[in-house]
Amino acid sequence: MTKILANDGIDANGKKILEDAGFTVITEKIAQENLLTELNNFDAILVRSATKVRKELIDACPNLKLVGRGGVGMDNIDVEYAKNKGIKVINTPASSSVSVAELVFAHIFSAARLIQVTNRVMPTEGNTKFNDLKKVASNGIELQGKTMGIFGFGRIGQEVAKMAIGLGMHVLAFDPYVDKVDLSLNLPALGQNNSRIKVTINTVSDESVLTHADFITFHLPFNEGDKPIVNAAKMAKMKRGVGLVNCSRGGVISESDLLAALNSGQVGFAGLDVFEKEPPVNMDILKHDNVSLSPHIGGSTKEAQNRIGIELAEKVIEFFKN
Repeated sequence: MTKILANDGIDANGKKILEDAGFTVITEKIAQENLLTELNNFDAILVRSATKVRKELIDACPNLKLVGRGGVGMDNIDVEYAKNKGIKVINTPASSSVSVAELVFAHIFSAARLIQVTNRVMPTEGNTKFNDLKKVASNGIELQGKTMGIFGFGRIGQEVAKMAIGLGMHVLAFDPYVDKVDLSLNLPALGQNNSRIKVTINTVSDESVLTHADFITFHLPFNEGDKPIVNAAKMAKMKRGVGLVNCSRGGVISESDLLAALNSGQVGFAGLDVFEKEPPVNMDILKHDNVSLSPHIGGSTKEAQNRIGIELAEKVIEFFKN
């Protein structure tokens, strides 16, 4: 019987699909350091972002036939090495895109209306500083008419663009591998069965995004040990007071450079779902008034987890059946 280790968990529906197809699915997490020996008892491993499947682990487990990643990015897996060893590598690129894009806007809405400030102060000093907070929060802005910059125009970047357009924002997207994308916006609020609007986005240079965007969100691949893509030099090119959002990979933005830019006012706001180290250790970033925080939950909604589990299960079954 084929045994599968879902080391970072799998949605109940996905697990049931696999079990109904005759697979044994184990969801009890095995510590990273113990996988070298324990994984030899399995034919496949399914992971999210926590578990690492590196060369050492692949070499130690010649029985391994498949590695599945629940989500988009596969920087925690040595993909090419696995493929060279004859191991199939799969992921679920479409299942979590909407959830990540919505979290991007959760952070942006927080920035626009200074909710991250009021949420921190009101529980402890709300009675004494209520009127002062009201004055501060009244400096919020509307998103309509603002420019959304998107670095990386894959599935998630495109979902961000759809939401931005729906809010009346301008969109500037950069991706070295994409020239043009035709987006289909589903607008059921119009009250028609097929309320879809077609919009074409032509990508622009990274310089255009950096210099013209009011908010910039990053959806780029990033490998452990790489240099930050967004550093002090890039931040200096941005509009003063720009808002930055990172719901992709920790390390894409230099946290030390970001802190300096926040303190100087060059960057007005940051929304962070991922960090250079996790759990995060830079307390100056975590406690900054102009930073909105979430604990690496971009694709972790009930709906996304359900879709990821089902998509993973279907791909696993297809692989072993063939």
